[in-house]
Amino acid sequence: MKHQETQQRQQQPNIKPLLLALAASFALAACSVGPDYVRPQMQEAGAPAVFKEGQNWQPAQPRDLAADGKWWEMFGDAQLNALVDQVEISNQNLALAEANFRSAMALVQSSRAAYSPTLDASASATRSRSASGSTSSSSTGVRNAYSFALNASWEADIWGRVRRDVEASSASAQASAADLAGARLSAQASLAQSYLQLRVLDAQQKLLDETVEAYQRSYQLTQNQYAAGMVAKSDVIQAQSQLKSAQASALDNGVSRAQVEHAIALLVGKTPSNFNLPKAPLAAGAPPIPQGVPSMLLERRPDVAAAERRVASANARIGVAKAAYFPSLTLSASGGYQSSSFADWFSLPGRVWSLGPQLAQSIFDGGARRAATDQAIATYDGTVATYKQTVLTAFQEVEDNLAALRILEQEAAVQDEALQAARQAVTLVTNQYKAGTVSYVNVITAQATALSAERTSLDILNRRMSASVLLAKALGGGWNEASLADLQPLAEQSGEKAKSLKENAALR
Repeated sequence: MKHQETQQRQQQPNIKPLLLALAASFALAACSVGPDYVRPQMQEAGAPAVFKEGQNWQPAQPRDLAADGKWWEMFGDAQLNALVDQVEISNQNLALAEANFRSAMALVQSSRAAYSPTLDASASATRSRSASGSTSSSSTGVRNAYSFALNASWEADIWGRVRRDVEASSASAQASAADLAGARLSAQASLAQSYLQLRVLDAQQKLLDETVEAYQRSYQLTQNQYAAGMVAKSDVIQAQSQLKSAQASALDNGVSRAQVEHAIALLVGKTPSNFNLPKAPLAAGAPPIPQGVPSMLLERRPDVAAAERRVASANARIGVAKAAYFPSLTLSASGGYQSSSFADWFSLPGRVWSLGPQLAQSIFDGGARRAATDQAIATYDGTVATYKQTVLTAFQEVEDNLAALRILEQEAAVQDEALQAARQAVTLVTNQYKAGTVSYVNVITAQATALSAERTSLDILNRRMSASVLLAKALGGGWNEASLADLQPLAEQSGEKAKSLKENAALR
């Protein structure tokens, strides 16, 4: 009995060295190699304190971009609001961005899994025969082997490699979330631009149809004048030519409208054959938008936030690369049973176990670690340059559209005066022609000038609408980087949406 107890005590592991190694690993786990992240500064890139175009121009009635990000509601068009909601549901570019985001979140979970130990189970049963000249416990040289084992291992994160990896993947996931927001904003802006352009084309179609009617009356007038012997045949031919040209322009406008309508269908994820927008008058007006300050762009533009998060990810990757210079400590344990007899497989004499730490260090790798570190540093420098360029591009886009709105507002006022004068000229010249004091060439010139002025006014309106949309987009559309603080709700929402889309596709 005493011999058995002594033997059992000898079989028990001495865990004191293991505990010491574990304590040492936790003590060292507080350090992380590699540089700590600091957001790149923009002073050297010439970031302005205020927008140049914002110094001398203030909107008449400034209104804030919607706090919930529904900036398109400032146009006050119910049809536009409904179409933007369909972009969120059906746009395939958004579906791709959401899939990329969910993939990035899965990588975060994969990185965090390295914090935990791994546990594996294995079981085997083999029957083998030794060579005839070898010694064997069996006279036939055939033996059986049964084994079952549980293996556990855990690598202590002494140098912060895992922490840096989690930091990098988390920043990448935040960048992917910002990419998703950017894709959403881009799709919304494209839809708003296309929709407003469609309504301007509808207004232009109405103008051309009215012009055709007016030219038809002028053509009839010349025919009457010619029948009465008051004018030459050339007046009738000129009136007819002008009428046909206007009819051709009206037909050509339909081509542009159809193409814009097809573009809207693509943005809402529908085929052009299954999508139709009836003609309607332009109900929206060019809204005034507050331009804010340049520093807001660093928080409100998703593309800027995505670029900054990629800088943070690249910075953490430097730490991952530098951690490879240091030794790794792995704590492993295994236990199980081995036996040559199936009946005695799980008996106490067949019990086996092993326990202990393992310290590993690469002595020579031909410069692989140095190359990996240099690559990580170069990648970081590249992401910093991309971030700064993205910020500068953001400044440019805001300045461009602020300038466009300011100048187009002035141009619209001047063009309106020109349009009123052109309309009056048509009336005066037409009356003079009826009285026989001027030739029909004067009528044609006045009418052409008036039509050109009308179309120019609509073109300016379209450009003002487009600049309003682009300015809202350049200012981030009401998005804020605070939404990147907790990505889990967004990931869950994206997962539910993907599941719903799959179910709907299966039903179809």
